[in-house]
Amino acid sequence: MSAFGEGAPCWVDASLPDLAAGRRFYGELFGWTFEDQGEDFGHYTLAFRDEKRAAALMGKPDPAMPTSWSVYFASADATGAADRIGAAGGQVVFGPDKAGEAGVMVGAIDPGGSFFGIWQADGHLGFEITEQPGAFCWTENHTQDTAAVDPFYASVFGYRAEQIGDGEHFDYKVWSLAAEPEQQVGGRLKLGAGLHDEQPSTFRVYFAVDDCDAAAARVRELGGQVTGEPADSPFGRAASVTDDQGAGFTVIDTRRKGGSIDGS
Repeated sequence: MSAFGEGAPCWVDASLPDLAAGRRFYGELFGWTFEDQGEDFGHYTLAFRDEKRAAALMGKPDPAMPTSWSVYFASADATGAADRIGAAGGQVVFGPDKAGEAGVMVGAIDPGGSFFGIWQADGHLGFEITEQPGAFCWTENHTQDTAAVDPFYASVFGYRAEQIGDGEHFDYKVWSLAAEPEQQVGGRLKLGAGLHDEQPSTFRVYFAVDDCDAAAARVRELGGQVTGEPADSPFGRAASVTDDQGAGFTVIDTRRKGGSIDGS
């Protein structure tokens, strides 16, 4: 039933200490409107851009959970995907769990330590808008253990990986779907050699914006932080930011392109 190919990013959500504060921040930043799914679903809150499903926010059920954005990859068989995750050296941390009539979800950690989700769609297919201002446009796995991570995603999703950079000073791979090799769905960035060494392994979520510099300034005005100043790249002008509760993400103007692949 999924509108997304096996392994394609199909949804993102943020786990936050203060759901009301999250609604204020992202409503102001991206122009999102919201729909609370009610107490039975832990007040999981859908976010809409131009009346189309763009993302979701949720309150953290456990204060020990990280304050972060998470990305979910589509699968026609969440149970089968969970089995492949375990067989490839990953860890299933919850699921497969049925989320009412919306679908079935799995939460997992890859061998490098990055969390991600699996979504088998039923009533909730996932994104209704992408690659537009205020909507998801990209994700990439920031990891140090590429020797374990690269074969893991090839096994779980059958990704084809194209090497970008020399693999030594800058090691980045672009993933495309096995069934649709022309469809690029994400990337893998190797941490190390002084590149974001202080950051834990994680999936980074990118949101498109009309103006990267203006979006970064607005993040500051709303109480968030700019952890990586706006910079040009061949893919767009991007800035790394956190919201006012500490959840990290990237804003990018994909129309403004320039600079080198390694950001130099």
